[in-house]
Amino acid sequence: MTLIEFSEPTKQVQPPEGISAALQAMWHDAKGDWEKAHSLAQSQDDADGAWVHAYLHRVEGDLGNAAYWYRRANRPVCDDALETEWESIVSAFLP
Repeated sequence: MTLIEFSEPTKQVQPPEGISAALQAMWHDAKGDWEKAHSLAQSQDDADGAWVHAYLHRVEGDLGNAAYWYRRANRPVCDDALETEWESIVSAFLP
């Protein structure tokens, strides 16, 4: 699957099969379902889940909470455009 295929969720009803909770969270974020995305990010208790969690708190505008999750992900706080970070995360996690 390519980044372009993944980034067109309006053509799909469900996220692609066999992907991580973190990647599912990014799919739901693209669909505009922040709550579902956040729940999925919380369910993946590792650095990948923390990175998505950080990104989602940036989307929400909670930069203090985002900074905490970037630390948990062992990543610097991101100040790229949200779209740019979304693409970076998805690209890193796509199989």
